Amino acid sequence: MSKTSIQDHAAIPMRSVGPVEVKGPVVQGAFRIPLATFESPLWPSTERGARVTARAGGIAVVVADACMTRSVMLKAADAARAVEVTHQLAAQRAEMEAVAASSSRFCRLRDWQTQVVGNMIFVRFACHTGDAAGHNMVTHAADRLLSWLLEQYPDLTYGSISGNYCTDKKVSAVNGILGRGTYVVADTLIPGALCARFLKTTPARLVELNWRKNWMGGALAGSVRSANAHFANMLLAFYLATGQDAANIVEGSQGFTHTETRGDDLYFSVTLPNVIVGSVGNGKGLDFVQRNLEQLDCLAEREPGANARRLAALAGATVLCGELSLLAAQTNPGELMRAHLSLERP
Repeated sequence: MSKTSIQDHAAIPMRSVGPVEVKGPVVQGAFRIPLATFESPLWPSTERGARVTARAGGIAVVVADACMTRSVMLKAADAARAVEVTHQLAAQRAEMEAVAASSSRFCRLRDWQTQVVGNMIFVRFACHTGDAAGHNMVTHAADRLLSWLLEQYPDLTYGSISGNYCTDKKVSAVNGILGRGTYVVADTLIPGALCARFLKTTPARLVELNWRKNWMGGALAGSVRSANAHFANMLLAFYLATGQDAANIVEGSQGFTHTETRGDDLYFSVTLPNVIVGSVGNGKGLDFVQRNLEQLDCLAEREPGANARRLAALAGATVLCGELSLLAAQTNPGELMRAHLSLERP
């Protein structure tokens, strides 16, 4: 069977915006951020956010956690046996860690969670996967762990290598609560004078809009662990430019925009619990991806996982820039539509 040909160029229009000023324990510096998108207003809008945050002193970014998950499903004779097995697993941590580590040089089993439904056992494994996003790595580990569980408990039977409790590329609550990918928080403090000059609005108007639109509107819509305007726009453009699995914007776009007035200033933050990125792995070998990762200084020799965390932190800072600019535009009647008409109509 022949392999599908992969052309070594970005078929989607791509530009770099910034510089985005970033500070924090994971990454520091000024970066031109590559974004691949068909939505042309995204570039100048994100650039505006970068410009105002740079003048305000930059964006502080922290990484709270990082892991990749895969859940398996097994079947017991009845619910009592299923619950009994889940209780016994805690005493077998060392063996399970060894099984996971045997699947890869970089895979490390961090923890697991279990759920019992009827006679079914769902086990959600969370692993550290180095600089890879880790989809295949953690599935490989889960496959070995599943085989090991069936050997240890011969009365159990196979259900599925993926039990949907992961949860991969679907909207869910579990990822935000337990983590999948990199948990990124980015924030900045913008003086009111800069809001007026560059964003054409005030801190108070931005805070009110965020509450009424993102939080109240999101609640009315039934959003799942989400209160944001358009995280998905920046994430998808960032993912495509850096060779990521674009389908992960489904869980990646679940996150929160939080704002406060602090005197005359604006505190603005974005929280993204599920940023799924890697600096190595499938999709990273294309020349344009390598150039973009080099531009972001995410290919240097560092300890395993450090480049992926840097990449996730830069994604979070980029999301903040685009989110800030869009919300500012929406505080002013007609501004959003005028920008789209100007930039997207011939």
